[in-house]
Amino acid sequence: MSDLLKRPTPEQVKRLPKALLHDHLDGGLRPQTIIDIANEIGYDALPTKDAAELAIWFRESCDSGSLVRYLETFGHTIAVMQRREDIVRVARECAIDLARDGVVYAEVRGAPELFLEKGLSLSQVIEATLEGYRLGEADAKAEGLQIRVVSLLCGMRQNKRSQEVAELVVKYRDQGVVGFDIAGPEDGFPPSDQLETFEYLRGENAHFTIHAGEAYGLPSIWEAIQLCGAERLGHGVRIIDDVDFSSGQAKLGRLASYVRDRRVPLEMCPTSNLQTGAAASIKEHPIGALAKLRFRVTVNTDNRLMSDTSMTHEMNELVNAFDWNFLDLQRVTINALKSAFIPFEERLAIIEKVVKPAYLAVSAE
Repeated sequence: MSDLLKRPTPEQVKRLPKALLHDHLDGGLRPQTIIDIANEIGYDALPTKDAAELAIWFRESCDSGSLVRYLETFGHTIAVMQRREDIVRVARECAIDLARDGVVYAEVRGAPELFLEKGLSLSQVIEATLEGYRLGEADAKAEGLQIRVVSLLCGMRQNKRSQEVAELVVKYRDQGVVGFDIAGPEDGFPPSDQLETFEYLRGENAHFTIHAGEAYGLPSIWEAIQLCGAERLGHGVRIIDDVDFSSGQAKLGRLASYVRDRRVPLEMCPTSNLQTGAAASIKEHPIGALAKLRFRVTVNTDNRLMSDTSMTHEMNELVNAFDWNFLDLQRVTINALKSAFIPFEERLAIIEKVVKPAYLAVSAE
């Protein structure tokens, strides 16, 4: 245990096994891949055809504080993911990139309805994505790396296809799809708008998470959990609003207490949250306080391209901001695996056979 209390070096963090619950497929493309596909399909709207410059443009656009510029970035990634072969390529590279970053388990999400402009069906989009993940897993294995990538299907809150997508979650749940989510704008589109869909999923014993408590506050979190039955909260960062620190000692409100007591997992994405204004800096991000209060905090990337991030980067930022040690990083990794949407015995196997031995070995160096 004493070794686990040491502070890891950046190189050690890189080698630690990681678990990722909140990552968007269309937010993690390689810049060169975007350029390659754009050239093939005659897409001329990119701001530059230089990969390094394009990476900077994505990050700066998302740092700008302009919602228009932020959404424009996804316009480009979605535009180059309309053909089957392109979805396969993006998903394959996603799995490889995550494995090279030390990720051993990842749930990557996407909204199939966004990729239908060239005639693909929702099912074809899902099947192409799953094929890409399997190919990427095989490529990673050939490099001596271990990763399992599964899929979450998103319905867009502002559209009317969530039920259709939820039914596909059930259809493909034994083929690599493990759950459902709703994404898109929180304000004006509360989770309860999709209540019938969530009731359908519960009736089918299907898993789901809900984006809540990011752009909108405590009412979004309350609805997601108490009305809709969310198993996890996508972000959930605004639960900090129900914790009173004014007396010098944290006093949890009713909702915050419920979330902590019920061990509701929080899919926190620190760098992304800075871009959306949920915190002014990593040091001020609620993840530090929530982890100390023993909420079930997990660390995630959200959109690796837009935030110019990785799991290694997120973890190193938290080590630097909060002086986290090996045990802190192991705790959030095990939190993620405990909260994963795969069967219990499979989660336990990764924890006991992969995560714990690796943390002991690396921390003992």
